[in-house]
Amino acid sequence: MKPGIHPEYRPVVFRDASADYAFLTRSTATGDKTIAWEDGNTYPVIDVDVSSASHPFYTGRNRTLDTAGRVERFRQRYGAAK
Repeated sequence: MKPGIHPEYRPVVFRDASADYAFLTRSTATGDKTIAWEDGNTYPVIDVDVSSASHPFYTGRNRTLDTAGRVERFRQRYGAAK
């Protein structure tokens, strides 16, 4: 690797406020805010809108679609296939 052209790779905390969940990982992302972590060190924090703790696919709270009702409405509107 060429020296001096790569961003700094360091520990960063990603925080999902909607799920009250945060995790420490390594990243090149930067942030203006900092947070005191469980190990006593201070790390930059990046606030995210969605994480695995709040995404419906991972939490199992996704809504089911009424596909049978949609098919019947389609057939009523456009007629049965001939």
